[in-house]
Amino acid sequence: MNFKGTDVVSIRDLSRKQIEHVMDLAEELVPYASGEKRTRVMDGKILANLFFEPSTRTRLSFESAMVRLGGRFIEIAQPQNSSIVKGETLADTIRMVDGYSDAIVLRHPHEGAARLAAKYSSKPVINAGDGAGQHPTQTILDLFTIRQQAGGIAGKKIVLVGDLKYGRTAHSLAEALGMFGADLTFVAPPVLQMPKDTISQLEKSGISPHLSSDLAEEVSDADVLYITRIQRERFPDPAEYNKVAGSYRVDRSLLRDAKKNLAILHPLPRVDEISPEVDNTENAKYFQQAFNGVPVRMALILLLLGGDL
Repeated sequence: MNFKGTDVVSIRDLSRKQIEHVMDLAEELVPYASGEKRTRVMDGKILANLFFEPSTRTRLSFESAMVRLGGRFIEIAQPQNSSIVKGETLADTIRMVDGYSDAIVLRHPHEGAARLAAKYSSKPVINAGDGAGQHPTQTILDLFTIRQQAGGIAGKKIVLVGDLKYGRTAHSLAEALGMFGADLTFVAPPVLQMPKDTISQLEKSGISPHLSSDLAEEVSDADVLYITRIQRERFPDPAEYNKVAGSYRVDRSLLRDAKKNLAILHPLPRVDEISPEVDNTENAKYFQQAFNGVPVRMALILLLLGGDL
């Protein structure tokens, strides 16, 4: 399956078979991601990490992925120290970085920025999150974690909770889960419920998600609980954020009626939507999920740049 030279801007750019291929390769790469095995397959290759929004897991896992593969990276991690502050356009930045690297990873506050970058770059562009749009590599690592922890995806009841309106991870993941035949429930305050466009896309693929605002009602038969932070920074009006802040909280009392093997995931960072007391339960899989970003992103880099272990 040839990925070499392609862009990964939206989860819609990939077929189910392609996603499965990435996940299968990621599984092989786990021992390399943890340092148990070593490879220099990307020796001489350079990854450009351009982050115009704050990031911890995505940026560091891409950097770790490239280093684990034997390559190197260059980065913009503090946009205030780049020529963006002098008025340089994103198009010009991409044209310039295109000459310095073999692939570009871009996080940007404006939806559509990654698609624009792909237009101006001759090298593969990977979308690491564009505003409230898409975050395809997070989606693949989430699918990988769900498959790993729930023993599959098709037919599993997966409950997405929190900011489903502005949460780009939820948008991408919902569409991908529909592609894999999951049983979907969306739990959110009405003003933060999943966008109609995403629901329509699911319905076209034969998936009818259940919409709810009551988390306690949905936990008992869930296989996966995917929690998202209600994002203050996405709200145009702070007063609207204050109305919904703290709407949901996962704690031990909520898990009393849950399945023993319920997997709790979160793209992180969390604020107060998961109590620290949950961290010590068998259900807490969000730090494993964060680690899984490394083998998944290693797999994508290998496939886009064309390398064999």
